[in-house]
Amino acid sequence: MTADAAVFPGIDMKAATRAAIARMNIADPTPIQEQSIPFLLDGRDLIGQARTGSGKTLAYAVPMVERCDPSERRVQALVLVPTRELAIQVAGVVEALVARQRLRVTLLYGGRSLRPEQTALRNGAHIIIGTPGRTLDHLRQGALDLSAVRFLVLDEADEMLDLGFAKDVDAILSRTPSHRQTALLSATMPEWVARTSKKHLQNPITVEVDADQPALPTVEHRVYSIQKAEKMSALRTLLDQRDDAPTLIFGKTKRGVKQLATRLGTFGYPVGALQGNLSQPARERVMRDFRSGAVPILVATNVAARGLDVAGIGQVINFDLPDSEQLFTHRVGRTGRMGRAGEAITFVTPDDGRKWREIERSLGHRFTLKPWHRERLPAAAAHSAG
Repeated sequence: MTADAAVFPGIDMKAATRAAIARMNIADPTPIQEQSIPFLLDGRDLIGQARTGSGKTLAYAVPMVERCDPSERRVQALVLVPTRELAIQVAGVVEALVARQRLRVTLLYGGRSLRPEQTALRNGAHIIIGTPGRTLDHLRQGALDLSAVRFLVLDEADEMLDLGFAKDVDAILSRTPSHRQTALLSATMPEWVARTSKKHLQNPITVEVDADQPALPTVEHRVYSIQKAEKMSALRTLLDQRDDAPTLIFGKTKRGVKQLATRLGTFGYPVGALQGNLSQPARERVMRDFRSGAVPILVATNVAARGLDVAGIGQVINFDLPDSEQLFTHRVGRTGRMGRAGEAITFVTPDDGRKWREIERSLGHRFTLKPWHRERLPAAAAHSAG
């Protein structure tokens, strides 16, 4: 038996795909991969739910690549995602899979010129990974033809089918064949998603992995009741006590994130800010610095809550409370990924009390709520206090 043969044993796939997975230093499938890939290889529509960091991208990317024919110079697969960052990340996984299979992957997302994307589409693309708005732009301009799509994915399906994206997604799907294969995947799958998805899927298989455990078991949760005026001081205390692992801080608004990052910067913290008003080059630069460790603290809006995969994020801090249990799950899922340990810290002000109780009720879990008390800083951490 070759070394590659031990990769994803029992799942039928091309040798080139198996070798690509081996080059990623992956041998055994995660539960969502093990359960989903065979159904997708059999041509079934699928609704897949698994906690964030469980390997959902590879769960659909493997069968998608298997179903594409490099000799047919038409778009055969489409993956729709809600954010530019997730589009880039998914493309990285797919491109690694197809590196030696003569399949072309094209990225479509806003914030940059249309022309390079138009050129890529004219040169022939087999797999499209895009955000809804930019994908629809190309369709309306006649640069993109989806009439040969055989495999379609809605990644972060609960957001893709929500009001913000639903109209664009419907318009895009109307340009694809009705007999296509469709997969919906997300960490959270509210009941309304299953109802809404009926018009897009045909007799789907549902795969749920740890769906009854929305609070990741590898993440330690610390929830503090705190006065709004104390939040900045508390955040600095936490940052002064952090280890070398990257830290991700969530704010609520674009302006608030920018202001928070600026204030932390004035105190001497190595911090970047990710929010929707940044230009695309600036967004990519911020993410590059965070991934490399050059800037180990990132303050972000919910644009970073879905799909962002940065190795080893040790701590997520909910400086501002999210609006829903889905966002809470996606935010804290940036740490504790693929079974690694992580920590999630949440600030709850008196004004947040009602919203926090709603989040707990929806999660079906009560967290221990402790009053914030400024802790004595370890001597070694005092260098960052500013």
